[in-house]
Amino acid sequence: MSFDGFEAPLKARLRLFVIGVLVFSLLCTLFGRLWYMQVMSNADYSQAATQNHTRQVLIPAPRGTIVDSQGRTLVGNRVSLVITVDRSVLAKLPDSQQNVVLARLAKVLGQKPKDLKARTMLCGEPGASKPPACWNGTPYQPIPVAKDVSEQVAIEVMERREDFPGIAAESQTLRAYPAPYKVNAAHILGYLSPITTDELADMDKAGQDSVPHRSDLVGRAGVERTYDQLLRGTPGVKDVIVDAVGYTTGVQKQTAPVPGATLVTTIDSRIQASVEAQLKSAIMTARKQYDPITKKKYVADSGAAVVMDTKTGRIVSMASYPSYDPGVWVGGITQRELDALYSSKSGTPLVSRALQAQLAPGSTFKPITTSAALGAGYSPKTRLDCSSYFEVGNRRFKNYESASYGMIGFDRALALSCDTFFYRIAYALWLKEGGNSSDVSVRDPLVEMAKKFGLGTPTGVDLPGEVSGRIADRNWKKKYYDSQKDYYCKLSENPPAGTSAFLKQFSREFCVDGYKYRAGDAVNFAIGQGDTTVTPLQLATVYSALSNGGTLFEPRVVQSWTGANGKAHQIKPTVKAKLPVSKNTLHYIDNALKETTKTGTAAWKFQGFPLDKIPVRAKTGTAEVYGKQTTSWLASYTDRYAVVMMISQAGTGSGAGGDAVRKIYETLYNITPAPPPGQEKPKQ
Repeated sequence: MSFDGFEAPLKARLRLFVIGVLVFSLLCTLFGRLWYMQVMSNADYSQAATQNHTRQVLIPAPRGTIVDSQGRTLVGNRVSLVITVDRSVLAKLPDSQQNVVLARLAKVLGQKPKDLKARTMLCGEPGASKPPACWNGTPYQPIPVAKDVSEQVAIEVMERREDFPGIAAESQTLRAYPAPYKVNAAHILGYLSPITTDELADMDKAGQDSVPHRSDLVGRAGVERTYDQLLRGTPGVKDVIVDAVGYTTGVQKQTAPVPGATLVTTIDSRIQASVEAQLKSAIMTARKQYDPITKKKYVADSGAAVVMDTKTGRIVSMASYPSYDPGVWVGGITQRELDALYSSKSGTPLVSRALQAQLAPGSTFKPITTSAALGAGYSPKTRLDCSSYFEVGNRRFKNYESASYGMIGFDRALALSCDTFFYRIAYALWLKEGGNSSDVSVRDPLVEMAKKFGLGTPTGVDLPGEVSGRIADRNWKKKYYDSQKDYYCKLSENPPAGTSAFLKQFSREFCVDGYKYRAGDAVNFAIGQGDTTVTPLQLATVYSALSNGGTLFEPRVVQSWTGANGKAHQIKPTVKAKLPVSKNTLHYIDNALKETTKTGTAAWKFQGFPLDKIPVRAKTGTAEVYGKQTTSWLASYTDRYAVVMMISQAGTGSGAGGDAVRKIYETLYNITPAPPPGQEKPKQ
């Protein structure tokens, strides 16, 4: 019997059975996988999905306040009405409608539509404004486009939400300057501006701690810059949920910001206001006076003044003129305003003359020369001729503020500011130490003492931008010659038309042997002339050391800070060095400088001042500057304070700054100014 008729249907059934088993197995595997993904891995996938649709938005931390030594607010925060644009909302609108919304907003704000649109773009995007006007933060954060708007503008925007989708009016904190006693203090306080992308990249590369965020404002000068990390605080973070096109649909979580620290400065606003006023007054008065040499009015283009606590090195006041309004940076600065701050026509007001003006110190340098001489073989009993001039080679070096006084000692030479007395000392030491020798290693007692007093190096003040000044010794002159030789040699061979006879001769001599430290260099160095330069702050540290017995402090403008947790942190005074000068020498110089205000070059400015109760030691300085009028210096101190004032192109030290320095001391010690002669208050 044959089974062929049953074989084909059986095979077909077997194939269907195998296929059914395979399909069933695949379905089971699929359902099993779906169950695993939906049940077992649900949390993981939910978290991943959420991460793909969340963005972080920063909540700015209130920047720390800056107060003076008495707790008066110098820099704080104020609330401002700000108009913001949410790009994620605008992105949902057609381009044409976006332009209509921005044009409508520009009209309300009084801006040009093109400028407004540029402000809503990220820095680096085509058409964006130049920094700092462009937005350097995240596109998921509302972008401020107008600050300090009126309530009327804010209400108009908020009431017409249908006309202004994505536009909001909200309050933000901005820097405020209460100006107690009408102080300015711009060069001490500094200002803020947005951080740049390049700066962020450099900080990341350097591995710096507490790197700012893209939308942060950072300190650019003064205390704001030095203590930026403390003042900045820690911003809060808000995780917002966004959809596929970037529209914000909700908030997932957020952390509160931590406010910045409060800085307590060493500045006394009452004193600061007086110093600023007296510096400006002295400059304005000098501009009305005539230079007896040129017969022209003094330019008096700039100046600086420093008041330092000699016991601690803390700066009680520091002013620079011209200055600027630090509030000009708040909310963004215009290009016109920025150009004015850097313009030489407006006096480059961003430059802090107290830290950055490098000028010959003139006769204020003589106490350093005295210290060196009394340690190099001379004594208080030394008597030298204070003649009207001292001849070196074929050149006569004359006194500037003093006449001929015959044979005198160091004490009278300081009080009368006798140049020729110190010329003789410098010339003798120059001959003793090698004369015209080109050996840069030759020992020079005057140069060594200047360095021990801290000149030629920064003071270490806790402010950015300080310069070092310059000590023009043999080593410096050799380096200068090597760098300038080719220029002056060419100038001596082919001088351009109009070159002065002096410059022609100088070029010829410099080309031949400009590396030599000549007798003229030495005698000029002894009285603070020539190529040696100092800053007003450096000179204040020098005279503070003379006051306190020989301690050089690193100046400070911040004495403590308090964090958000309320814990105070003190910043103790830092000693930079001890002067290698004996107590007897310091005492001798101290007594000599007392005579400056009694019988010397500043006596005519201190008549009627209670010098018996508050002895003011002082040294006037009148530094000559090639091609310009003389620089006025008045450096002084009491047992507690050092006061230094410098005015560029203003004449003599006592003539330009004497009245101002006296009034500063009257403020420091709460002295009622004596009335002018003939105007005394009648007896009751």
